[in-house]
Amino acid sequence: MTALSAALPLVSGWSVHSLWMRRRIETARRDPLTGLWTRAPFEQRARKSLSQQCQRAVLVLDLNRFKEINDTLGHAAGDAVIRATGQRLGLWAEEHAGISGRLGGDEFAVVIPGYGIDKLRSDLVMLTGRLDQPVPFEGRSIEVHTSIGAAYHRAGTDLSTLLRRADEQMYKAKQRGGGWRITHRLTVQETSTVNGRRAGRRGTTGEAT
Repeated sequence: MTALSAALPLVSGWSVHSLWMRRRIETARRDPLTGLWTRAPFEQRARKSLSQQCQRAVLVLDLNRFKEINDTLGHAAGDAVIRATGQRLGLWAEEHAGISGRLGGDEFAVVIPGYGIDKLRSDLVMLTGRLDQPVPFEGRSIEVHTSIGAAYHRAGTDLSTLLRRADEQMYKAKQRGGGWRITHRLTVQETSTVNGRRAGRRGTTGEAT
């Protein structure tokens, strides 16, 4: 009984230490500015989600004219916009049982369960409205506008292809001033690359292709 009593504090101490270590590891895998998963842990969780027998949609998001915000208002203002966008996106993803991450810079990605094209359209309208709210910074409001591309997951399609196709749609939306685009076509277009992104298929902002 005495030995057991002596061991309890040691076991308890190890439990606290293990919890502390797990929290430190998780914190290291989170983006410090937004709290979202960084690229590697996001992709790990996204692949696991896509392996389940359920339709998914992969989204890639980018902020419009973000460099202009940094150049005219300073990097602190840019950080405020990134932080607000990440927090808004993370909350939206949680509400939709999804996974969200910051891929780097002003680019983000999400994987959410797919409930059909009409439901996804409705969700993207709501997401755009939420993300495009002004961000308060030092007594002023910074206008924010996003471009979103979405690709539906089909069995056997890998994450990199889905991200690439969503990115194509996002870039096409950005070329037309923002908004969102959805595609069912998962063959990557072998066309010229513009600013590091491959041009997507023709279509208009707010449409599915």
